[in-house]
Order: sequence, then C-alpha cells, then structure tokens
Amino acid sequence: MQGLSAPVLHGYIGGRHTGDSMGETRHTKVLIIGSGPAGYTAAVYSARAMLEPLLIQGLQPGGQLTITTDVENWPGDHTVLGPNLMIRMEEHAKAMGAEVISDYITALDLSKRPFTATADSGITYTADAVILATGAQAKWLGLPSEEKFKGFGVSACATCDGFFYRGKEVVVIGGGNTAVEEALFLTNFASKVTLVHRRDSFRAEKIMQDRLFKNPKIEVIWDSEVTEVLGHDTPLGVTAVKVRNVKTGAESDVPCAGFFVAIGHAPASELVKDQLPLHSGGYVVVEPGSTRTAIPGVFAAGDLTDHIYRQAVTSAGMGCMAALDAEKFLAGH
Repeated sequence: MQGLSAPVLHGYIGGRHTGDSMGETRHTKVLIIGSGPAGYTAAVYSARAMLEPLLIQGLQPGGQLTITTDVENWPGDHTVLGPNLMIRMEEHAKAMGAEVISDYITALDLSKRPFTATADSGITYTADAVILATGAQAKWLGLPSEEKFKGFGVSACATCDGFFYRGKEVVVIGGGNTAVEEALFLTNFASKVTLVHRRDSFRAEKIMQDRLFKNPKIEVIWDSEVTEVLGHDTPLGVTAVKVRNVKTGAESDVPCAGFFVAIGHAPASELVKDQLPLHSGGYVVVEPGSTRTAIPGVFAAGDLTDHIYRQAVTSAGMGCMAALDAEKFLAGH
C-alpha cells in the first residue's frame, strides 16, 4: 500500500463545474485542499468540530491509494481495495457534514487573511484557515511497460507490497537511501533482491550501504538502467526486467516477479513553493510535533510534509492533527 495523502492539484479528473460559476466567491472557515487520507480525515475532524469545512478534491480524488489494489496495512481491514477505502473515507467525511467539491485549485494566495484560493471552475474560495493535503507522487521511469504492470508486479512502495513477494525474486531500481532501504526491507520476503543503479556508486548513507553489501540476498548491477518491464497478460504479471549497461550498451533480462521503482518522490507543493519554506526536495516545513506551517492559519498534513513515513495511516493521523490545530487557531482568532 502506498501511504499517500492526497492528489496532485494540476490537471483534472472528475465532474467539471459549468461556466455559470465563473466569478462566484464562497467563504469557509476551513478550506481543505486534497482528498487522500490526510484530507478526508481533516474533513471528518473539522466537520465534527462544527467548522463546516469545504474539501476540494483535486486532480485524483482519493489520491494515490486509488491506484493500488490490495491494502493489507490499514488498521481494522485485513484486506481492502485502495479505491474502495477512499470511497469510504469520502462518504465518512460527507456524513460528518463536510462539503466535498469536485474541482481543483489553480492558485493560492496566503499573503493575507482570509486566504484566497482560485479554482479551475472559476470559483474563488476564501478561508479563515487552510489545510494543505495535496500529497506526493512517486517518481516513475516513464516506461509504457512500467505503466502497464503498475499494481501487477510494478510498485513504488516496498513497505506496502513487499509482503506479496515471499520466496520470489525482485528487482529494485535507484541509488539513494530509499532504494537501499527498500532493497534491505525486501530481503525479509524475497528469495533474491537485485538492485540496479545507473552509476558505479550509491548516494545512500554509508551505514546503509554497509548493511546492503553484507546481505547475502542482495546483488547489485552497476552502471545500468531498466529499459523495459517484461511479463504476461493473462493473468497480468511481471516475469523479468530488461537491463542495459549505460557504458557498454549490453542488454540482459533479469528474472523477477516484482519490480520496485525507488527513485524518489515529488511532493505536490507547486501551489505554495514561493510562499512557504520547503525542505528535502519540496516538502512543506511544519513545526515539529504539529501541522503548523510558517504562516499562522495554514496547516500541512500527509505526504506533502512527510518525506519519511509516507503511509496512509500516518497521513490520516496528520489530517486529524491539522483539523485540531486549525480548530485551536480559529478559536483564538
């Protein structure tokens, strides 16, 4: 399961508002931007606090969990389909009194209160407090075959999907901490882990590299890239990846049942990149132990601010924190 908090707000999926909304302005006490576990949980808690929140779903209603299949680490469900879990979260938020809107935010002005958000529909939303839950997206290689097998042998989250590869061979691509951590984690399940890296050394911390090199289950293929994911169609599944040496051009097929892409994540912080402090490649900075950003009344939750855990349950927890932080802020303003 990918522990992802909410969608990237660039582009659009869902019912587009009609032109008669152009120029309309709506005010809310709490505006929640994003509809993953962080956004929906923030909506549940702020609605129960009688703050009458508006939640703007964004490009991908339900966030990255909508592109996962079996989720086995959501507390209370032995197994649940990612899209079904997100439908339940949306229904829960609505049942508590949150208004969920199929639209996406194209611009956000945090320079003064009330804060102002411009939507693709033409509606302008003003808000006394804003909860940012726009999430992050795993970076992918961009191969057509990678897209074909996503969720059927291709994954960007070993924590989520490693369990499905007990006793099988897997391949990981990447060279940073994430890739090394994923490879080490996968040795708990897989019979063999092959780590492919395009350079001749890792960027990962030395202590992590030391653990990796000492692990008998891990083999490293240096100076190489994955050019194609191979598999069968019925049922859909991965059988190997095609690897090409970037120095010699030599190609070979590496057999595997699972292919894990670990080349980093990209937080969806475009709306606030020039307004809030960011760190570690675009994640929104919050006060330790809270969801408060550098601007009073603006809160960030889930994968937009969390570059470490990136799980649905931690995102949901931060959504709860953001709603409580917003409630406390509004009580004093």
